[in-house]
Amino acid sequence: MTGRLSALTVGAAWLCALALGFPAAPCAQPAAAAAPPYPTRDGDFTIADFHFASGERLAKLRLHYMTLGTPERDAAGAITNAVLILHGTGGSGKQFLSPQFAGQLYGPGQPLDVRRFYIILPDDIGHGGSSKPSDGMRMRFPRYGYADMVEAEHALVVKGLGVARPRLVMGTSMGCMHTFLWGERWPDGMDALMPLACLPVAIAGRNRLWRSMIVNAIESDPTWTGGDYSAEPREGLIAAADILTIAGSAPAQMQKTLPTAADSDAYLKAALARNLAGLDADDLIYQVEASRDYDPSADLARIAAPVMWINSADDFINPPELGIAEREAAKLRRGRFVLLAISEATHGHGTHTWAAAWKTYLVELLAESAR
Repeated sequence: MTGRLSALTVGAAWLCALALGFPAAPCAQPAAAAAPPYPTRDGDFTIADFHFASGERLAKLRLHYMTLGTPERDAAGAITNAVLILHGTGGSGKQFLSPQFAGQLYGPGQPLDVRRFYIILPDDIGHGGSSKPSDGMRMRFPRYGYADMVEAEHALVVKGLGVARPRLVMGTSMGCMHTFLWGERWPDGMDALMPLACLPVAIAGRNRLWRSMIVNAIESDPTWTGGDYSAEPREGLIAAADILTIAGSAPAQMQKTLPTAADSDAYLKAALARNLAGLDADDLIYQVEASRDYDPSADLARIAAPVMWINSADDFINPPELGIAEREAAKLRRGRFVLLAISEATHGHGTHTWAAAWKTYLVELLAESAR
């Protein structure tokens, strides 16, 4: 494991609402000041001979991560103040340095004040600075799933960073789903869980459809050539980027910030350019397909830690009219499900990264689970 200390300054320009880790909904002006610079430590943790659930192996699996704050230890030497925050599909730990998240949570007196908490922000397998298909293996990279990703996260936290029991595990979108898996896989392994913007059931229905549409669009592009392309398959990625824009859309916010046809067209053009600049076709295929092994519904009662689960009513990916959340929440022993009503504070699926909408519930969870 290696690390280097740097100072990352979050600029005054606000990032757009993050959907699955990709920007989708139009930007809104912040209600609070931009986040101040936070000292961050970047590192890489290597797992030798990582075995995937598929039976495939990787001689060296690299997990990139950042940390904020300083570990605190009890009399026995155990770290007591670690908070693990897990990102969404296509994202990375860096998304949690955006002002709408960091500016609401990490400052003095805020819920995750970095003077009190040790924040861990990993990049998952296939994402950010961690091992991924675009590193060179392309479609020969092991077909990872959520079970693999969670096992690697756990290895980073426990073996790489020496945290036996996180004070809190929280996650957004895909990270929300991973949070449920953490609670089931290690029922007594954390003090509290906060999943944001997901459902604890198998990916099916419309949620599966848009993922399959993305894969089909890329693989139907003749320039994709089975993943061994010399240049990104542009037509396939344009279709994929458009689908991602809809998946992360926030109707009320878009109606307000894009009031005319010209505004909407200009936004789409800018969003497409922004998304295309950050997409790799093979990485994206792996990212949206990784959820194929996800279905924690049968074991929710195994979760021992208190759970504060938050969704928003304007979430295209997890629509409240399905009634799934209320049904599954009843299985939790110490869980509470909160559905945020559509308001000025919600931003579609990306509400998970706008902490002002839900941070009071985080304060409540931390108080309930205090040691």
